[in-house]
Amino acid sequence: MNGLSMAFLPNLVRRERASLKATLLAPVIALSAAIILNLGLYIVMGRDPVAVVYAMLLEPFLSWASFSEVLLKAGPLLLIAQGLAIGFRAKVFNIGAEGQFILGAIFASAIPVWFPQATGQWIWPAMLLLGAIGGALWASITAFWRVRLNANEILVSLMLSLVATQLLNYLLLGPWKDPNGFNFPQSVMFQYDAMVPTLMSGTRVNVSLLITLALSLAAWVFMQKSFSGYKLQVGGLAPKAAGYAGFNEGWAIWLSLLIGGFAAGLAGAAEVAGPLGQLQRSISTGYGYAAIIVAYLGGLHPIGIIISALVMAVIYIGGDNAMVSANLPIAAVRVFQGSLLLAYLVAVAFVRYRLEWPQSTQKTAHRSPS
Repeated sequence: MNGLSMAFLPNLVRRERASLKATLLAPVIALSAAIILNLGLYIVMGRDPVAVVYAMLLEPFLSWASFSEVLLKAGPLLLIAQGLAIGFRAKVFNIGAEGQFILGAIFASAIPVWFPQATGQWIWPAMLLLGAIGGALWASITAFWRVRLNANEILVSLMLSLVATQLLNYLLLGPWKDPNGFNFPQSVMFQYDAMVPTLMSGTRVNVSLLITLALSLAAWVFMQKSFSGYKLQVGGLAPKAAGYAGFNEGWAIWLSLLIGGFAAGLAGAAEVAGPLGQLQRSISTGYGYAAIIVAYLGGLHPIGIIISALVMAVIYIGGDNAMVSANLPIAAVRVFQGSLLLAYLVAVAFVRYRLEWPQSTQKTAHRSPS
């Protein structure tokens, strides 16, 4: 009976070529579906859906102060997502960007923590560089285990994020704890020269946004115009063909993870040297995990990722507004983010595949003449 029922279920058949129009519409459909789904959730929760939508999706655009916070939030999401997308297109799944982000923040904070009296315009650029190196070094642990020991990079990178969190806790509760910080787990406040210069007067948006946009352009050039980027894409789409052509799989894994770690570490450094101005436990806010949604929602394309980073930043800032004005719990904001990724994965599945209903191969038996 089960076999008979399975015979009438549709199959997913890969399309020969995905429609460009459908590919571009998939994120829009996913966002619309996520909004509708979550509106139903808010009604079940007893919240006013109109007030929630107004606070979450409209308020971030109603004032320059609010939109500047969107730009501030979009910076690290965009930077991390661009680094992750390069690896994802090569089928190297770095899920540990959160830990690499934390290590970047720790490495960058070493300069103002160890040299609090230092001055000079060299400090903040050195912090950004040191943070990027720290993130890449943390990612190199995953690369080593994957290439040398064939360990799963998803599990290794994810577990290393937990280790990074504990390292952060140790430093802020121990050797790096501010002796004048009223026993709060945080470092000393950074000196003026350790802060990334602001880009727009009256806002917290800083120069790191320009660096992020420049690196987004570099990501596009790398993936679309360089031979190294071509090799990564071929390795992800057709690993057997890549091996036949002599492309080194180990090289692709190392490069993908180091780029992702470099980007996440740079984002962590920009966060402590920018809006925070010190190393705190709250540095770990889920940027590394949200950037995975941003990367996929942008179709793993550098231009699409810019748009999806802005969308995710709006959800972040709008979610904060909704928690205050509409009494929405933080968990509901995270559900919105997760449902957005789920809706996109479903939408993109129908872009790449079509439903094919099985045709019955059994002929109707003819009734024998009486």
